[in-house]
Amino acid sequence: MASPTLSPDSSSQEALSAPTCSPTSDSENLSPDELELLAKLEEQNRLLEADSKSMRSMNGSRRNSGSSLVSSSSASSNLSHLEEDTWILWGRIANEWEEWRRRKEKLLKELIRKGIPHHFRAIVWQLLCSATDMPVKNQYSELLKMSSPCEKLIRRDIARTYPEHEFFKGQDSLGQEVLFNVMKAYSLVDREVGYCQGSAFIVGLLLMQMPEEEAFCVFVRLMQEYRLRELFKPSMAELGLCIYQFEYMLQEQLPDLNTHFRSQSFHTSMYASSWFLTLFLTTFPLPVATRVFDIFMYEGLEIVFRVGLALLQVNQTELMQLDMEGMSQYFQRVIPHQFDSCPDKLVLKAYQVKYNPKKMKRLEKEYAAMKSKEMEEQIEIKASVGAPAPAGMFSELETQQ
Repeated sequence: MASPTLSPDSSSQEALSAPTCSPTSDSENLSPDELELLAKLEEQNRLLEADSKSMRSMNGSRRNSGSSLVSSSSASSNLSHLEEDTWILWGRIANEWEEWRRRKEKLLKELIRKGIPHHFRAIVWQLLCSATDMPVKNQYSELLKMSSPCEKLIRRDIARTYPEHEFFKGQDSLGQEVLFNVMKAYSLVDREVGYCQGSAFIVGLLLMQMPEEEAFCVFVRLMQEYRLRELFKPSMAELGLCIYQFEYMLQEQLPDLNTHFRSQSFHTSMYASSWFLTLFLTTFPLPVATRVFDIFMYEGLEIVFRVGLALLQVNQTELMQLDMEGMSQYFQRVIPHQFDSCPDKLVLKAYQVKYNPKKMKRLEKEYAAMKSKEMEEQIEIKASVGAPAPAGMFSELETQQ
């Protein structure tokens, strides 16, 4: 099958240009005041998007009229007022955290889906995963004095983690030093997992927001409570489960695309493994990936399933025209930048995806039973191989072959 030019056609552009609205149906249960607050945040995101487009337009052309400059100035003024309101709001949320978690959970969820402001991410991420007062923080400095069997592997990989980001550029950069420290410390507190390459991107993102001791605590909590430890174990059994569950969603919701993938031997693990292992941090540019990470911190791996399937829905028409090589290139070149200027639309698309927690739980049991049966069969095979073969057994097999 021929590979057409790698650019989204009109169908994917129409899918991307859908009107922006509240990402989820949860907002239906909010009070009028809370809905008004969400509308303000929606307007702020819209103005930010318009301001970003305006700046690109102004940089690309010198033929700007005076009226457009006035319009831009007016939009910036509106944006500054909304940013001030947002700052006050998130300051209140951080100071009254327990109250918000107990009594305003639905509103908090909606606000997080709209994006946590950059300056509040460090504290809010720590609050979301309950990493503010962890005893392991006191062990951190002592862990750094110890040696880890994973040190060489970590040193080799950190140069490949966010290589274009200023904080991590250069072998002697502060970013590479603190990234090495956190990865080494974790490899010592969890020797079964030790170090797994994809995890460095998650730690790197944490280090862009907070000091290394705090990043270490958040990472420990994510590994313990967010299924990440199971994902990064040497067996990677949890990754197999995630791929199994995602394939079910794909087969159920996009059967034609699923059939096309199978006909081209384009396996789910070929494109989706990095989504689960790095939470889209190696897929999207950081401003978009961080929005996904905000939601992950509150809702867990569900957002990875939602975003992954949303990407396939948006790009189904184009992918159906490509062979395996063409699809691989499309996933690398086109998909990562479709939402650069409109992360809100990505979130909106993600929450239009059907996701059934009960079905996912059933699939988890189904997968565990399947793996258990496979292990039993392997044990039986090993036992039969170890036992003396009956006379004539191998000659009989050869005759059958």
